[in-house]
Amino acid sequence: MNFWHIAQPMCGKGEKMKFKKLVAPSLKEMFVEQMESMILSGELAVGEKLPPERTLSESMGISRSVVNSGIIELERMGFLTIKPRVGAFVADYRRKGNLEIMRAILRHKNGRLSPEEIRSIFEVHSALDRLTVTRLIARITEEDLEALHLKLEKIKEQENAHDTLVAGFEFHHELAVLSGNTLLPFIFRSYYLAVMDVWIRFYEVNGAELIYENSRQIWTTLKNRNLELALHWIDQFTYEITEGKYTIYY
Repeated sequence: MNFWHIAQPMCGKGEKMKFKKLVAPSLKEMFVEQMESMILSGELAVGEKLPPERTLSESMGISRSVVNSGIIELERMGFLTIKPRVGAFVADYRRKGNLEIMRAILRHKNGRLSPEEIRSIFEVHSALDRLTVTRLIARITEEDLEALHLKLEKIKEQENAHDTLVAGFEFHHELAVLSGNTLLPFIFRSYYLAVMDVWIRFYEVNGAELIYENSRQIWTTLKNRNLELALHWIDQFTYEITEGKYTIYY
């Protein structure tokens, strides 16, 4: 079945301009971002030992407490490995990192990910959706469907990228909650927060209507208790945004 009969998505024209409050980054945030950039660019190589905290503090003009807290943060994210009484070493972030690494990569590349990285993000989204609907199809109640429909319509009511994407997240997150898998909601939230910028790019290219339509198709297949059609839609949607007419590659 070909679902791609919907009208050309709206591209967000006519949105109300909203200005965000400007907040200066802290010294710790600036230190962490500089270290992230040096690691991601290869200027600091995997396995390389960092200079002592005192040296970093003096050379960068910041306090040792800022350096120390920044190094702890970088270790938590997977950029560094701290060996007690030895020092801090650059870790292989692809093996040690968590989803926050993706946000750092987006910052480092000014949001311009490679096609492979963008494709990977959407493939993970597809896998989460497939697991969610597979678990949910046999257990969803009419009450659940009514509550989900309210969240679905919230997507259509929004007037800008951020609010539309938040409403879309709330819909898909609720699917994960209702699936009965205790880990799915946490995984989905972590994934979403890490790749928000990619979905903003998706909105800018394809508009709000396609975000709404994806959620509507999933809701409809759940209402009809049609797992085969639900999985087919998810696969086709993923194909169209990774290989077809709705790609967002630069």
